[in-house]
Amino acid sequence: MQELNRLYASEPALHEVDFHYSGFEWIDINDVENSVISFVRYANDRNDFLVFVCNFTPVPRHGYRIGVPKGGRYEEIFNSDSARFGGSNLVHPGGLDAEDRAWHARPACIEVTLPPLGVMIFKPAGRNGVAGHG
Repeated sequence: MQELNRLYASEPALHEVDFHYSGFEWIDINDVENSVISFVRYANDRNDFLVFVCNFTPVPRHGYRIGVPKGGRYEEIFNSDSARFGGSNLVHPGGLDAEDRAWHARPACIEVTLPPLGVMIFKPAGRNGVAGHG
């Protein structure tokens, strides 16, 4: 809980635009076959955003592609499957480079390994706030 509170306080995208639709966008809510949802949370500055990916099955998903709002490098800033939280540690410690390939109606995409019953949060590298994986 302490880690989530720290993350919430340090990431403007988690609290600045709570009561307006412009702070949230679905990436994909229709992947019922894999039981995966993904979405973006935006701060007041639309360049400050977080990408969330949630796997609601006990099965890891390798090579899962997620559309992202822009290209560049993404850092994993939270992973509920981290060994720190008693998980199997399917994490992305070095970050991920987005492909300039349209996916989910977004201009770029990242390919991730989804941990079982896990939630991951990615942030464009170089933005202020929390860095590293949790």
